[in-house]
Amino acid sequence: MKNPRQIIRRPLLTEKGARQKTADNKYSFVVDRDANKVEIKAAVEQLFGVHVERVWTAVFRGKRVRLGVHEGVRPVWKRATVKLRPGDRIEIFEEV
Repeated sequence: MKNPRQIIRRPLLTEKGARQKTADNKYSFVVDRDANKVEIKAAVEQLFGVHVERVWTAVFRGKRVRLGVHEGVRPVWKRATVKLRPGDRIEIFEEV
């Protein structure tokens, strides 16, 4: 298994994520594109000391961007949303 810090890249802080956190106890992360749901669940439980009930994932294709005459593509990235057991919290989201 991979290092949990390689699987979980960073927390994803959005308005939708803030609503999900308060209403459904769900938290979102940007994760490694090759990570599966089992690895994501284990990484979140190990890093934050919580119990994960369910994991949802979504892969987002990079968008085409232009800056003047230069063209490029933003990178492809993967989001994981995890639902925690009632009563569990992740503290890094509470500080924001």
